[in-house]
Amino acid sequence: MTENWRARAGTPFACEKTPVTAERGMAVTNHPLASAAAMEMMAMGGNAIDATVASLFTLTVVEPMMVGFFGGGVAVIRLADGREVVIDSLSTAPALSRPDQYTPVSDTWPDYMETENRANRRGPLAIAVPGTLKGWCEALERFGTLPLAAVLEPAIRHARRGFEVTPYLAACIVESAIDLALDPAMAAMFLPNGEPLKAGSRITMPDYAATLEGLAAEGPGWLYGGALGKKVAAWLEQQGSPMRLADLEAYRTVERAPVRGTYRGVELVGPPPPCSGGVHVLQMLNLMEGFDLRASGFGTVETLHLVIEALKIAAADRRAATADPAFVDVPVEKLTSKAYAELRRPEIALDRAGNFGARILSNESANTTHVTIADAAGNIVTSTQTINSLFGARVMIPGTGIIPNNYMYLFDPHPGNALSLQPGKRITSGISAMLGHRDGRPLFAVGLPGAHRIPSAVFQFVLNVVDHGMSWQEAVEAPRVFTHGQDAEVERGFPAEVHAGLAALGHQVTPVDHVAGGMGAIGFAGAAMTGAACWRADGVAMGMGGGLARAGTSFWPDPRRRAN
Repeated sequence: MTENWRARAGTPFACEKTPVTAERGMAVTNHPLASAAAMEMMAMGGNAIDATVASLFTLTVVEPMMVGFFGGGVAVIRLADGREVVIDSLSTAPALSRPDQYTPVSDTWPDYMETENRANRRGPLAIAVPGTLKGWCEALERFGTLPLAAVLEPAIRHARRGFEVTPYLAACIVESAIDLALDPAMAAMFLPNGEPLKAGSRITMPDYAATLEGLAAEGPGWLYGGALGKKVAAWLEQQGSPMRLADLEAYRTVERAPVRGTYRGVELVGPPPPCSGGVHVLQMLNLMEGFDLRASGFGTVETLHLVIEALKIAAADRRAATADPAFVDVPVEKLTSKAYAELRRPEIALDRAGNFGARILSNESANTTHVTIADAAGNIVTSTQTINSLFGARVMIPGTGIIPNNYMYLFDPHPGNALSLQPGKRITSGISAMLGHRDGRPLFAVGLPGAHRIPSAVFQFVLNVVDHGMSWQEAVEAPRVFTHGQDAEVERGFPAEVHAGLAALGHQVTPVDHVAGGMGAIGFAGAAMTGAACWRADGVAMGMGGGLARAGTSFWPDPRRRAN
C-alpha cells in the first residue's frame, strides 16, 4: 500500500463498515447467515470449498431474490497446492430452443432485447438449463472435504426454522411485487395477504427445506435426470417451455483455464469467456499502465476521465469478447495483450471525452450474489452466482420451493447475431471474480454482483489498491464510476465539483446512488487475512482466529494431580 493517498485525492470518503482480520479462515458474503454458514464449516474442519458451497446454499434461502441452485455462475478457485481453476456452471439454452423463439418488440435500443409478453423475461419460457447445483456439487466432490449433507445443514435449518427479512430483501420484494403477485406460490411466500413482507418479519420455506433435504439424501443426480428433474421437466413442458429432462441429463460444467495478465507487478487471474470480466479488467488495466494515476490521485477529474475513457474502449470491444467460445471465436489474447493497449491508448484524449461509437448490449441483471472465502491452508474461492433478474423468472416450481433463473433473457432475440439464441449455447456474463498475486503469493481475492457494471468495479478496486494504496476496506467502499459507452454514471459519493469537471470535459454525467453491488474482498499479508464488505449490500466479513488448546494442556495444571 502506498502512503497518504488522501493527500492527493480529489474525493474524500469515510468507510461505513469495518474489516475483519484473522488467520484461520475468512468469509465475505452478502448476508450474515451465509458468512456464518461458511464459518460453521471451517469450525467443523472443512476447507474454503466446503465453506463456499455451504454459504451459497444458505444464500439461496436468505437471499432468494439473487441466487438459487436452478441458476448459473462461475467460481475462480486457487487450491492450497497452487493450482488455479475456473468452474463454469453458467446456464445453457435448451436443445429445442430456436433463434426465432421470441418475437422482438423493437430493432433499436432501449427495447432491442425485449419481446412480446415479456416471454424471455418472466415465466417458464424464460428459464434456461441450470448449472449451479452441478457446479457446486462438483467443486465439493473434487476439492472439498465434507459431505453434501453437512454443507446443506445451515440452509435447511434456516429454510425450516425461518429467518428475518432484511430491509434489502424487503425492498426487492416491493420492487418485484407486480410480477410476484402473478404466481400463486411466489405471492403466498412474499406477499402474504396481498402485502409485501416487511423488514424484520420472519419467513419460512417448508417446501424448499424439503427439497434441500432431498438433495442431501439423493445428491445432484436427483435434479439432473432423477425424480426431481422429472417433476420439474414435466411442469416446464406443460407450461410451454422448450426444456426437457434430456436437457438436465445432458448438462455439463466446463473447467476453463483462467485469463491472466499483470498490472504494475501484480498478477491478475480471472474468468475467461463466456465471461467478459476477466478480459476487460485486464484490457483496461493495460490501458492505465501508460498513466501515472498515483500522481493524479483518487477521485480527481483527471483520474476519473482516464477511467471512463478506458471503460468506453472496453464497452466498444465487449461485443467481440462476450460470447460462448464454443460458438464464437473470441480474441482473448489480442484484447488482453500489452500491444493492443499500446495501440488503443493514443485514442484517449486528455482534454476531452471521446466517442468510441458503441454501447454494451446486454440484458444481464445486476441482481446477483458473490462470495469470497479463504482458509488457513491456502485454498481461496471467489465465486459469483445468480438467477439473473430479481427473483429470476418470478415463478416457483410447484411443490419444490425452487425459484428458477430467467437466463433466456440474456440471449439476443434477433436471429443471426453473436449473442442470438442457439440450442445448447451458454449464456454470457460480466462476472469478474478475480485473484491478485504479488511475488508469487496471494495478494487479494475479490468479486461482486452488478452485471455489466462488475468489470468496471473490479477494475477500479485494483486501481484503488495498486495505484492509490487504499486499505482493503477503503478499496471496496470507494465511490465508483461506470459507462456503457454513452453517458457516464458517477456515484453521488464524488463531490459536485468533480461531477462538474467531468461534464466540462464533455462527459454526459448521470449522478447515481451506486454503481454495481456489494463487493467482497479478502486481502492477504503472510498468514493474516483481512475481509472487507462494502455498503452496497448486506455484506458481512467473518473470520476465524484462536484455535485449539496448546498440545499437552489438561484440566489439571499440576501433573501430580492428573494421576489421581
